Amino acid sequence: MSVQNLYQKKRVSADDAIGQIKNGDFIIVPTGVGEPPTLLTALSEQRRRFRDVKVGQILAVRKYAYFDPETVAHVRHVAFFFGAASRAGGQEGWIDFIPSYFSEMPSLIERGQISADVVFAMASPMNEQGYFSLSLGADYTMAAIAKARAVVLEVNPNVPFAYGNCHVHISQVSALIENDDPVLEVGLPMIGPVQQAIGKYVADMIQDGSTLQIGYGGIPDAVVMQLTGKHDLGIHTEMIGDGIMTLVESGAVTNRKKNYLPGKMVATFALGSKKLYQFMDCNAALEIHPVDFTNDPYLAAKNDNLIAINATLQIDLLGQCGSESLGHSPYSGTGGQVDFVRAANRSNGGKAFIVLPSTARDDSITRIVPTLTPGTHMTTGKNDINYVVTEFGVAQLRGKTAKQRALELISIAHPDFRAELRTAAKQMHLL
Repeated sequence: MSVQNLYQKKRVSADDAIGQIKNGDFIIVPTGVGEPPTLLTALSEQRRRFRDVKVGQILAVRKYAYFDPETVAHVRHVAFFFGAASRAGGQEGWIDFIPSYFSEMPSLIERGQISADVVFAMASPMNEQGYFSLSLGADYTMAAIAKARAVVLEVNPNVPFAYGNCHVHISQVSALIENDDPVLEVGLPMIGPVQQAIGKYVADMIQDGSTLQIGYGGIPDAVVMQLTGKHDLGIHTEMIGDGIMTLVESGAVTNRKKNYLPGKMVATFALGSKKLYQFMDCNAALEIHPVDFTNDPYLAAKNDNLIAINATLQIDLLGQCGSESLGHSPYSGTGGQVDFVRAANRSNGGKAFIVLPSTARDDSITRIVPTLTPGTHMTTGKNDINYVVTEFGVAQLRGKTAKQRALELISIAHPDFRAELRTAAKQMHLL
């Protein structure tokens, strides 16, 4: 049977596609805008007909009707990382949470430690050879497709066709639906003077020819905006966004100096604007791969001068970062922060930056603290931390004693809190 005939045979309505689900199933959904809105809306509308169905995703960007504490016995969201849509449910306890390093999620699925009965994903139109591209989120979804009983795609002409290990053949698909709505656009975060100051400190330490991993947020984007004058930068990251596209358009990114996959940008998911999605379409300079490839510290570290830029919420005087909770209350998740900190530490000439404003709540509390708030989910540990940057400067911690670390971090704390931090450090026998 031709691929076109297979396509037509498997094309169904959204309501019929939901029929692939059985009670007790675990549905895997890609990161962010890779989530299929028509399928998940249909699941929401029919949720009361199911029992004990779970939907696992690392970052939900829409709050579907199944995000409902009254119907979690029917369909429950399981977060691998919390965002605006899922955070409140996680904090209240009716959304479940599976902690993990982003890079290890495919292996957790392969080993059956995370179930993958059904996959729901957005996909590009099929090419002549019968392949769809999961360009918006290959992440752990490719591993799930290899394990799943049913693979259901939402095919959308606005989804770019990307190269790399992100392709699904029509023979692997159980059912597909079509939708031509625009792909959800996610705007750039707000960048204020604090973010600009931190961004400048980091940008000044990035040399021409470096390879970048850039997380999402105001500070990483502030760094990007100050790199347009650099030369021969490369990209090996987990997320491709509008900031990276801007660097390509400015001529700063050429990927010529990369040691690993020279000439290619590498990412595992996309999050940005319509312009970004168009930029990705059939772009020979970009490859989308599963996250156990992009975030593997060994592979990423094959690039010399790997720069990792990630944010945290709180850091203590030893350098332990709480990047994913407010005390015991979940806020985000581990994601790829530790993956790329370790990759940059392994890289010849690499630099791992953890960035944060020095204060929160209108300068009323310090983010540099003697010890992490009790219950905080520690993300990057004291043995991995290297550069810490606030709007007041850069602290370099790797290889330093506990006393030196305390002094370095106090020096970049907000001036209003330095005296009390010194007092606390003396009480802790750090000074």
